[in-house]
Amino acid sequence: MDAIDRRIVAELQRDASLSHAELGERVGASSASCWRRVRALEDAGILTGHVRLVDPARIGRGVTVLCNIRVRSHSIDDRVSFEQFVQSCPEIVECFSMSGDWDYLLRVVVADVAGYNSFLMDTVLAHPAVAGGSSHFALGTTKYTTALPI
Repeated sequence: MDAIDRRIVAELQRDASLSHAELGERVGASSASCWRRVRALEDAGILTGHVRLVDPARIGRGVTVLCNIRVRSHSIDDRVSFEQFVQSCPEIVECFSMSGDWDYLLRVVVADVAGYNSFLMDTVLAHPAVAGGSSHFALGTTKYTTALPI
């Protein structure tokens, strides 16, 4: 990636709806050059997908919980089972495999505390691979971005 590619990636992380002409103006390249570069960045797997970000509170999902999970065993079957389970739960918007005391860290978005309690008790902790969990409720958001430093 050269400097123009880096500027293209930075701009598209801020606003993926930019036209190639607008993008070209912002990065100092022609519209056609931007189109070719964006295609090349997509082909290289650097740029993936196009999304619109949603304000969770405005759709009734204003509670964010970080949930640490400990699994019963580290067998391949349990890991695969749990990770497939995570993929099936829309409330879980991020999942990280972790080092340290906990095996996974989940970011869960729900409508309210009662909804989280139900999801945790009836869904997450009921999964046969899960040995336990610890929940941390976000009181507010100081910083949130999907943009990576370029």
